[in-house]
Amino acid sequence: MEIKKLLEESGHYIMNTYSRAPIVLRKGRGMKVWGTDGKEYLDFVGGVAVNILGHCHPKVVVAIQKQAQRLIHVSNLYHIEQQIKLAKLLVEHSFADKVFFCNSGAEANEAAIKLARKYAKEHAGKDKFEIITALNSFHGRTLATVTATGQEKFQKGFEPLMPGFRYAPFNDISSLKSLITENTCAVMLEPIQGEGGVKIPALDYFKKVRELCDKHNLLLILDEVQTGMGRTGKFFAYEHFGVAPDIMTLAKGLGSGVPIGAMLASDKVASAFIPGSHASTFGGNPLVCAAAIATIETLLEDGFLFDQCKRMGEYLRKELKGLQKEFPSVIIDVRGMGLLVGMEITRDCATIVKACMEKGLLLNCIAGNVLRFTPALIVQEKDIDHMIDILGNVLGSLS
Repeated sequence: MEIKKLLEESGHYIMNTYSRAPIVLRKGRGMKVWGTDGKEYLDFVGGVAVNILGHCHPKVVVAIQKQAQRLIHVSNLYHIEQQIKLAKLLVEHSFADKVFFCNSGAEANEAAIKLARKYAKEHAGKDKFEIITALNSFHGRTLATVTATGQEKFQKGFEPLMPGFRYAPFNDISSLKSLITENTCAVMLEPIQGEGGVKIPALDYFKKVRELCDKHNLLLILDEVQTGMGRTGKFFAYEHFGVAPDIMTLAKGLGSGVPIGAMLASDKVASAFIPGSHASTFGGNPLVCAAAIATIETLLEDGFLFDQCKRMGEYLRKELKGLQKEFPSVIIDVRGMGLLVGMEITRDCATIVKACMEKGLLLNCIAGNVLRFTPALIVQEKDIDHMIDILGNVLGSLS
């Protein structure tokens, strides 16, 4: 079907919830994707930090194929072998003792909010229900998680919002402390604010947050939906800051593109959930768990991809800072950790994204004026060089 017809039918049949680019992607391999018209694109969006092993990684593809031939879905009323193996892998490589599986980052954060409230009511008092999050945060699109999200633009039109959330400026421990009340049960933060513009805290910020939570008997929830699974150069971003949370959420890169989310917790906190407390029909089914197991096993092979992520992240930031020197009136800042990188500019970046796409490069615009780079962890210097060439040409034509 020709692209014009596909775009017409997309507009006719699909709800208008995305400002979609006028291309239809048909296949992908590694760092590249191809449209229905055969045009090739270098992908620095990576499914928005999802395709951490690149498109259609052979080990993940084979795992999905084998599992699809054996068993695709079975109810969580029964034990699931692949789910058990995946939970064990996550527990063995994190602070956590127990895992709950779901289908997305929003669902994982919803589960974390429910667990924190239930634990607090059982151990600290029935009035403990408030959760402090950060301004400019992003935690999802359900009614609870969009309320937890500290950005009014995502909440507009859905009022009245769910009660029980307060917002502190990110990386401001004094403001966070001032919001704690007798009703507070938890603090919920992203280690790095992704949708908020790739905002990175001071290295001692999370130690101070952890100390504050311990002092006031609060749970610390870390939303690692975007930062987890090696994205920052370590398995989980909290490892950079020398702290461990009580609850952590994952999704995006966990399954290399299949819809899977996870909420991890310590034994003490996880004990608040009993049969009937929470559930997910599709959560952790055999197919998605097989993909996630293959993803994690590939990540863990000699730790190569973690080192690759660190090296390529440093190279990417260096090259972007080179562009900053070339275009100082356009580029304000380059920041990031591992392969989660943002470049803040002086103008709306939608026109830059469009121009790059026309030249065969896929980029992502967030917070209005920040270009976000979330390529696969398999990215090579040659890919970064190619991206820089295209972006540099586009910036040159616009300046």
